[in-house]
Amino acid sequence: MEIIITFVLIGNVKILKLQICLILDSGKYIVFNGLLQLIIHLKEKNAILVTYPPKGSFTSTGLVVSSKLPRFSDEYTLTIASADPKSISAGKPVQFTKSVTQCFTKDGVLVEGLFWKDVEALINDYAAEPKKSK
Repeated sequence: MEIIITFVLIGNVKILKLQICLILDSGKYIVFNGLLQLIIHLKEKNAILVTYPPKGSFTSTGLVVSSKLPRFSDEYTLTIASADPKSISAGKPVQFTKSVTQCFTKDGVLVEGLFWKDVEALINDYAAEPKKSK
């Protein structure tokens, strides 16, 4: 019985030391988390998806898919752009803006088929070859 009590006591002391270390390291955690939030805000902006270039493709850049739904607005904007807009293989960014009321039923259920049709059309617009002017 004394051995069990000793192990429990040692376990509690170890847990207490761990908690004290975590409290002291919380300042480092806050600084690190703040730096990550700053990077996300400055670099990624509204990005919800960042891709690598597809294997076997001639383009050297991936895509950035971003979305925007301003506060107190029903207009949703979805944008597809190149991850490196300065690249020679970068395509022209494309976007669509649509009222979210057109994608939901009266009960508030998303009609995925309608939304995916818009997304597929946007992907096809981005992938289409730009027309050359004469």
